[in-house]
Amino acid sequence: MTEKSISRIWAEFAAQLKYDQIDATAVHAAKRFLLDSCGCALGGFHHEDVAIMDRTLAEFGGNPEATIWSSGKKSSAYHAALINSLAIRVMDYNDIYWEADPSHPSDLIPAATSCGEHFHKSGANIIAGIVLAYELEMRLCEFGVPGIRERGWHHASLTQIASPVVAAYMMGLTVDQTVNAIGISTCHNMTMGAVAAGKLTMMKNTVDPMATASGVMAARMARHGYIGTELIMEGKEGFCQLLGPSWDMGRLTDGLGESWRIVRCGFKAFPTEALTHSPISAALQLVKEHDIKADDVTHVRVRTVARAKDILADPTKYHPETKETADHSLPYVVAAAIADRMITPQQFTPARIAEPKLRSLFPKIEVVADAEFERQFPAKKCSAVAITTKDGRTVEQQVDYPRGNPSNPMTDADIEEKFRALTSEVMDKSAQDRVIEAVNSLEHAPDLSKFLAAMTVAHGK
Repeated sequence: MTEKSISRIWAEFAAQLKYDQIDATAVHAAKRFLLDSCGCALGGFHHEDVAIMDRTLAEFGGNPEATIWSSGKKSSAYHAALINSLAIRVMDYNDIYWEADPSHPSDLIPAATSCGEHFHKSGANIIAGIVLAYELEMRLCEFGVPGIRERGWHHASLTQIASPVVAAYMMGLTVDQTVNAIGISTCHNMTMGAVAAGKLTMMKNTVDPMATASGVMAARMARHGYIGTELIMEGKEGFCQLLGPSWDMGRLTDGLGESWRIVRCGFKAFPTEALTHSPISAALQLVKEHDIKADDVTHVRVRTVARAKDILADPTKYHPETKETADHSLPYVVAAAIADRMITPQQFTPARIAEPKLRSLFPKIEVVADAEFERQFPAKKCSAVAITTKDGRTVEQQVDYPRGNPSNPMTDADIEEKFRALTSEVMDKSAQDRVIEAVNSLEHAPDLSKFLAAMTVAHGK
């Protein structure tokens, strides 16, 4: 081999990465995303998806290697990575990065924490693992021209490539072992876009956690000597050849370690698909500023990018029956924003989704693709909402950067407020304070014991 493979370049980068190489801004960002993920997970553990997965994994058993958040139970690092990642993901409220492809890099955090706990790593090591996870996942979101979502594949197909590097890093694997782990994981986790199209199911939020756990399994196999395909990305019949032409391979490797992409990732202010955030923000601003009541609305026109119309306004999205479909439905979230003047997890209960008065708004909502917004995407996430009322008024609001986007960022106080709201039913204030303090001081912790104790709900209400 005359040139190094992508897998080997990544493996060498991970093998030499030290906490001291990461600047303070990136460290702070990693702690912000960890706290946000803790809130999402603790708020997500009561969901049916997570309960089913917990029961399923319990049937397999597992060595007590790592902690399942909330319950404090111990299981294998593989199981802990899977269920903690699912708890983070289940409400679709965790972070978002969208360039050529979308992704939620925080789905990878449990690969770092479960393997880090098992292999007795320090808090500083965990932070470095989180920064590494974001770096690789976000680069993968940039290198498709077009992205794999437009080719019919789901972004969990990207997570399967980054997750083994994160797990291998936390396990202290060699360069060759990490190369093998990438080859093992990437060869068998391609995820079809169907999980996020049409009528959505529990699998919409599960495929990425499964890709995260696959990385843990692959790293464990490589640690014991299993060999994987090194040219899994650029080789014959590898990832790039099979998914079609046009890849910006330099996005994966150029400038590794010179700066940190984690500071470019966004937070979610709403528990919905990312491209709904600008329309939600616009609708909320209109109804509050103009005191618009749902009963007075005769027509709503939503202008957005073509992929949002395709993904979020197909016929099934006008008849949502599940939370997963509702949080990916522009008619639903815009109607809920108008009627409730808020979008929180409470807008996605079965009773609210089925409410006839709310559903009567859906046929009044028209979604159209806007060529100018398309031209500006993904640099801007533009959308405009125009509401017409019974008195003949039409008011319109455009939003280019939704709240949580790096160009319209959430503050530390915003993230703490979101954490407290998500955990209010399972933790009192003192228990919440313990989690916040454990996260904020993580770089000084010799291990994860303080963090994991704080994340056990028995300490709360």
